[in-house]
Amino acid sequence: MLNGKKSLFSGMQATGTLHLGNYLGALKNWVELEDDYETFYCVVDLHSITVRQDPAELRRKARALLTLYIAAGLNPEKNCIYYQSHVPAHAELNWILNCFTYMGELSRMTQYKDKASKNEDNINAGLFTYPVLMAADILLFQSDIVPVGDDQKQHIEITRDIAQRFNSVYGEVFTIPEPYIKRTGARIMSLQEPTKKMSKSDDNENASIFLLDNTDTIIRKFKRAVTDSGSEIIHSNDKPGISNLIEIYGIATGKSIDETMKEFEGKGYGEFKIAVGESVASMLKPIQDKYEELSKDKTYIDGVIKSNAEKASYFANKTLRKVQKKIGFPEKIK
Repeated sequence: MLNGKKSLFSGMQATGTLHLGNYLGALKNWVELEDDYETFYCVVDLHSITVRQDPAELRRKARALLTLYIAAGLNPEKNCIYYQSHVPAHAELNWILNCFTYMGELSRMTQYKDKASKNEDNINAGLFTYPVLMAADILLFQSDIVPVGDDQKQHIEITRDIAQRFNSVYGEVFTIPEPYIKRTGARIMSLQEPTKKMSKSDDNENASIFLLDNTDTIIRKFKRAVTDSGSEIIHSNDKPGISNLIEIYGIATGKSIDETMKEFEGKGYGEFKIAVGESVASMLKPIQDKYEELSKDKTYIDGVIKSNAEKASYFANKTLRKVQKKIGFPEKIK
């Protein structure tokens, strides 16, 4: 508990451009949680450098992501929105937790295998120990819950294992986090390969709807979306393409799956795709307008970066000092 509330931590990497899946599966849900939890939302730039980055691009994308957090509705007065690299406690706790994590555990992590296969010329130690830094991110803020997608549950499991291992030696130091998975909209699929999750790194630009895509681009991408055999607007496991569009439409309009199917009964895929595109464009327009406004206000964004880094550091350092004392590090002389 922090300030009398349960604590929540999550974050996104400062690479690529945020897409519809990031918004519907994460950001939109985060906004709904800000009154119930002490929330920490990180721009994950330390994790980002496990893959080589252009320095200027990384800085630009990190600032754009932080600005999009706010444009999407996260109030920086209620939510602590900050750069991971501005809080040194992340890296410090990471090293300590490395010493409580086993090689076998890390070698079984699915994400390491996936990333290593895609970056064969740069299989660095950071790729291997990535889950430990993620554990440090979460445990620093004594997080009770961590909003994640189904594909991230393995990271929460190893975080819990590391925390329980540390606690078994030194007492109740860390809160044991639980994953928070919102079923509706938790997994938005690619428009071109609807059996795969929508991804920032997809080489096919028609596969993803990016938050800053204009209306014409959004509708064009939905028109090109891969659907299934037949022409009925039916949500079914054997119709992943049209089911994905039905779920997206439902979240954009607030309508249930049954309401959507009834609305488009007797209508074809073409008409439905345009309707989905228009509803998504309408949903994203206020975010795009707010992003443009915030991007021009350098003083405001700089102020958020500074004040939220200070707030994150305050809470992170409380945990770090406790950990350092438990393992026997000398106290700093003030």
